Amino acid sequence: MHISVKTNARTQMIDITSKVQTAVKESGIKNGLVHVFSMHTTAAVTINENADPAVEADILNTINKVIPWDDHFKHMEGNSAAHIKVSLFGPSEIIPLENGSFVLGTWQGIYFCEFDGPRNRRVNIKIIPG
Repeated sequence: MHISVKTNARTQMIDITSKVQTAVKESGIKNGLVHVFSMHTTAAVTINENADPAVEADILNTINKVIPWDDHFKHMEGNSAAHIKVSLFGPSEIIPLENGSFVLGTWQGIYFCEFDGPRNRRVNIKIIPG
């Protein structure tokens, strides 16, 4: 199954925990693993704190300093910074599922990380019963 994510900035972190939870609920599966996968080479998925939005801002500010958009990259499309950021963050996460709920820490949430937006994106959700 897939969920859609609409981004509105070049770099952005969007908490998709509730969207993924809805997909899990609709599946009827209560226990197993949930694989959340970005279907794009310039967008990632990560797990991080979702209680304080300053964390998102700090992450984006830092990653944009470490990998600036214009650093004389050779890739013709002009979005090498986005490709590098995805390679560091990774395209997916696997979350345990018990009794219909994610096994996440108190402050953890699932984030879609846009590095070449704004765009309309798709995220694949695969629930593995177990």
